[in-house]
Amino acid sequence: MSADTSGGHPISEVPLRLGELVATLALAQDNAFGQPLESQLRSCLLATWMCEAAGVDDQVRETTYWVALLRYLGCTGHAHEVATVFGDEIAIRAQTLVHDAANPAEVMRDVVAFATAGHPREERDGIVRMLQEQAHEWAVHNFASGCEVADMLAQRLDFEPSVREALAYTFERWNGNGYPSHAEGEAIPLPMRIVHVSHDMEAIGRLLSPEQALAAAHDRRDRTYDPALADLFAAHGAGWFERLHETEPWDAVLALEPEPHHLLSGGELDEALTVVADFIDLKSPYMNGHSRRCASLASDAARILGLADDAVDSLRRAALVHDFGTTGVPNSIWDKPAPLTRTEFDRVELHPMLTEQMLRRSPALAALNPLASTHHERCDGSGYHKRLRANADDLGACVLAATEVYIGMTSERADREPLSAADAAGELRRLGSEGVLEPRATRGVLVAAGHGEPQPNTGKRQRNPGGLTRREVEVLRLAARGLTAREIADRLYISPKTADHHIQHIYGKIGVSTRAAAALWAMQHTLV
Repeated sequence: MSADTSGGHPISEVPLRLGELVATLALAQDNAFGQPLESQLRSCLLATWMCEAAGVDDQVRETTYWVALLRYLGCTGHAHEVATVFGDEIAIRAQTLVHDAANPAEVMRDVVAFATAGHPREERDGIVRMLQEQAHEWAVHNFASGCEVADMLAQRLDFEPSVREALAYTFERWNGNGYPSHAEGEAIPLPMRIVHVSHDMEAIGRLLSPEQALAAAHDRRDRTYDPALADLFAAHGAGWFERLHETEPWDAVLALEPEPHHLLSGGELDEALTVVADFIDLKSPYMNGHSRRCASLASDAARILGLADDAVDSLRRAALVHDFGTTGVPNSIWDKPAPLTRTEFDRVELHPMLTEQMLRRSPALAALNPLASTHHERCDGSGYHKRLRANADDLGACVLAATEVYIGMTSERADREPLSAADAAGELRRLGSEGVLEPRATRGVLVAAGHGEPQPNTGKRQRNPGGLTRREVEVLRLAARGLTAREIADRLYISPKTADHHIQHIYGKIGVSTRAAAALWAMQHTLV
């Protein structure tokens, strides 16, 4: 990333390093795959040690470092599609993590098991036939979506072209049985070939045993992995696993961050945290743009209430990352079109705790935790995850809590339509008057949301980004939410053919090819 010259307030007295931000994103990817925090950091260490043993040049080593931490950066972009077919997408990702991805038969066993789970016996044969007929096309589209989103996010973080190029081969395999383009051999960039080995070895070594990981390296050479790299790991892996056992991953990974360390501040820091917000909100079509809206409304409310500039900056930044922990809750819950069970809501209640655990590793990001991890706490102790009685003296945290409620009520969810602005305002007033939310905070949010003095109408017609027409914006919003062409047609009273034509025209105008990438573009341009 280029040096920031915009000035502005840092998050805390300790500046935020790019390495810390990316390592925290790696923790979120661990959650998305149902793995313990720091699993991907361990993979990064193995990849770095492989680079040292192989004697690669500094450029390859630096690229490998970032690729190891960012490998699944696009994972939230296709979580909805995976869950639509398999239910709990985190569970199937965890189940298949140690499988030989270059052996389709091994992966297909779990694919069939997850896709047919919970269905009556008489439906299972039809599901299996559907998978056999459509699995390849679905996999190509699914993995292309993850790569496209990862590239867009990495570009916004201003990573070198070598990092972005490698991420495009996240799901490819040495023998050409990967996705989406079936690239093989040395067509896959060396940094990603290294990470293919290190990531699988970390998972197999941790979940099974180091001995089984070394056996897998030998067995999969010249099929899944570059044979030279597989042989390298087989020769040195036992010692590396012992070294991992004695290493604190977070500290060790940051000690290896390429120098000079890039420090994020001012406008560059805000943009980096906005990238994080978009990564988070891609998780579910019902979350698109949620964190951006919370950041905007909360900071407006804070200014109305007279908070100092530093406090407003901290609140805005906390709002951008407050839902980090949602990556640890499956889309089978977030996208469920019915009320949640007690057990399902127990999992929802974990997400602020996961946010807290991820942010606290970085001294700079930890400064946001008092705001970010308490966004579901309430003044009367009825919130979660700690059941705290929100401190009325901490007005910023109370503003974020009230903002989260208002934005949530006015947004469509899988199990309900959005409340009107007037109805949401009435409910927020009730919660403030009854002491559930802090009254000053609710007043600030209501005024900031336009429920105070009426806003002047300038009479100027707003131009849509990307040269989109008003109809195309309507279609884009629905497509970003995961609706099919037929469902969009039903909503807008047009034919499915017309809806599909709009979608293809929109994709062409904004330069994307998948729903997730279109949703990310729409978030960047505040259309959702």
